[in-house]
Amino acid sequence: MYQLYTTQNASTPNAAMTINTSQTKSFLFDANNLDYQQFKIDLANGVELKDATGNVMTSQAVTEFLQGLQ
Repeated sequence: MYQLYTTQNASTPNAAMTINTSQTKSFLFDANNLDYQQFKIDLANGVELKDATGNVMTSQAVTEFLQGLQ
């Protein structure tokens, strides 16, 4: 499972972290970042995503979110 968050200078989520795993890993949304690439693959395959407030997003919301990513 992943959870979105915003960094200090962002107004919309621009980073995510793994949660409910043995090791939490945070990463920025950067096309060159392997963790970010895996994040997009995982979401496309149905892994749950929480928004920045901690609510689990619907599959439709995740699909729309993915369409907005680079």
